[in-house]
Amino acid sequence: MPAANDIRKGQVIKFNGEPHLVMETQHRTPGNLRAFVQVKMRNLRYGKALDQRFASTDTIEVLPTEKKSLEFSYADREAFAFIDPDTFEQIELSAQLLGDSKNYLTAGGKVDVLFVDEKPLTLELPSTVALKVVESSDGIKGDTASNVQKPAKLETGLMVQVPLFIKEGEIIKVSTADGSYLGRV
Repeated sequence: MPAANDIRKGQVIKFNGEPHLVMETQHRTPGNLRAFVQVKMRNLRYGKALDQRFASTDTIEVLPTEKKSLEFSYADREAFAFIDPDTFEQIELSAQLLGDSKNYLTAGGKVDVLFVDEKPLTLELPSTVALKVVESSDGIKGDTASNVQKPAKLETGLMVQVPLFIKEGEIIKVSTADGSYLGRV
């Protein structure tokens, strides 16, 4: 097993029995004290970030990872099916694993899935997705004061605030980071 000095950004390590993604590392040698490695990491099961200090001689278990680009196929209750476009293998992920990411999935949409020890662990969406507006009220004529917005329901069930000129059936671009309206497609 590698020493704490060998930890690099982007690696997945086992800490307290859970997989953690390393986001930042700093090697420090303060004054006449022993050297240590300060690691900022995120728990891949729960999403919680934490800072941890390791002695530079501590051994750390690095987990083997693989990132696959998958295509969303369909949703069936609490299971979401994805297809590997290379091998045509179907992989099902639970709604609990996807979290809020399920609001941005459309048939044929591509996502990156991080596998640790052959098990899917996290899902990475593109920064923006194009979604169709399925329900939106009409704007009130004359209500054109600065940046007035109205709620709109999208094809995945996500509710987004959009400008008054957006109508049902239009396709809009939505940010996957915060679910905000970015523009028409």
